[in-house]
Amino acid sequence: MLYPPIEPFRHGMLPVDGLHQLYWEECGSPDGAPILYLHGGPGDGCSPMCRQLFDPAWYRAVLFDQRGSGRSVPRGELRDNTTAHLVADIEALRRHLGIERWLVFGGSWGSTLALAYAQTHPERVTGLFLRGIFLGREREVNWFLHGMGQFFPEEAKRFAEALPPEERGDLLASYYRRLTDPDPAVHLPACRAWGRYEGACVALLPNRDAMERAASEYVSLSLARLEAHYFVNRIFLPEAALLDGIHRIRHIPAVIVQGRYDIVCPPANAADLAAAWPQARFRMVEAAGHSVWEEGILSALMGELEACKRHGGVNPAWG
Repeated sequence: MLYPPIEPFRHGMLPVDGLHQLYWEECGSPDGAPILYLHGGPGDGCSPMCRQLFDPAWYRAVLFDQRGSGRSVPRGELRDNTTAHLVADIEALRRHLGIERWLVFGGSWGSTLALAYAQTHPERVTGLFLRGIFLGREREVNWFLHGMGQFFPEEAKRFAEALPPEERGDLLASYYRRLTDPDPAVHLPACRAWGRYEGACVALLPNRDAMERAASEYVSLSLARLEAHYFVNRIFLPEAALLDGIHRIRHIPAVIVQGRYDIVCPPANAADLAAAWPQARFRMVEAAGHSVWEEGILSALMGELEACKRHGGVNPAWG
């Protein structure tokens, strides 16, 4: 279903303040319909395969690694790293690339950031593709830490037992202390344990490649630190901010794609978003989990991208 592998036609580093520099790249057609890809995590970063989601003859795809993530520097940096900073970074990148308005595509944490950005700058967004919805509410954070273990008890046990017994009463606080410890002998094992736990839960069927990637030192260093940082701070937004802000984007065409058996971001999150935003197209994908690379999820997203392309950037199915 993916387009062939492709290299960026342009890339660079964008300094956004005295500390952070963001890696960005553009793929496809320089004169194509601009579309921004927002990766998950927070802290994950973009992989080369993400470029293959977008028809290079039609889309001008913009991908970037968020603060502290991927190829952006400094990696794993928590200072000056909040949702507001990330929203401002997206605007800075849009201006840097000379793009007036663009489509926004985001899954998991990328859906969170897409909603936050669109609600802050609705005049800059022509449409939203949202997948695996995470709204940053306390119950969603608690589900990640404790609820996923109802389906992956062996991984939840391994996750808890990576900590000493006396530190298991508050998993988030204990992991955060270790993940932010300056000693690599302390923070790296915690990073790898966190990454393995998440990677084991992302797919409907066991996916060793996803687990090993998430548990690798390169990915887990930024993924675990930034996820814990945003979880501790409840994504730096009031509890129901993204649902309360739907009135600001109700007019923007949007599609919500959700896996029925998504363990990381359960379907109830997407259902809450769809109930608050009936104008959005809601697609529940059966026999699918969380990962964008699952066949059903990928098929639905590629179909929506193709429909958008066929109708000149507007999918009539969106309403």
